[in-house]
Amino acid sequence: MSFVGHGLDLVECARIARLLAEHPERFPRRVLTEAERDRAASLKDPVPFVAGRFAAKEAILKMIGTGWRGKVAWTDMEILPDPLGQPVVRLSGETARIATGMGIHRVLISITHTASHAAASVIGVGA
Repeated sequence: MSFVGHGLDLVECARIARLLAEHPERFPRRVLTEAERDRAASLKDPVPFVAGRFAAKEAILKMIGTGWRGKVAWTDMEILPDPLGQPVVRLSGETARIATGMGIHRVLISITHTASHAAASVIGVGA
């Protein structure tokens, strides 16, 4: 096993709350997959979940070294909990193509949040 890339991001929850309030349909559709939107809608307060996913996706883009540009889409990255609650990353589209080209076979992720901030760290793991 080798570590191919790392990414870290921090997001202000108030920024995400403002974006959700100003663009309640457009922002979630642009940033979250359908399954992530369903999960967020099931929560009493979706802001920490959405902020965590936003930070996680930014961290993934840092891990692959591209930032958000070209054919990369926010919905190329999906982060949902496994049965025990651990977040699991699924890549698709251009993001998956880039990660595969880098030799990344698995993405390890940690997401945390407080009332004011959400942070995520990702590590791309190779063979």
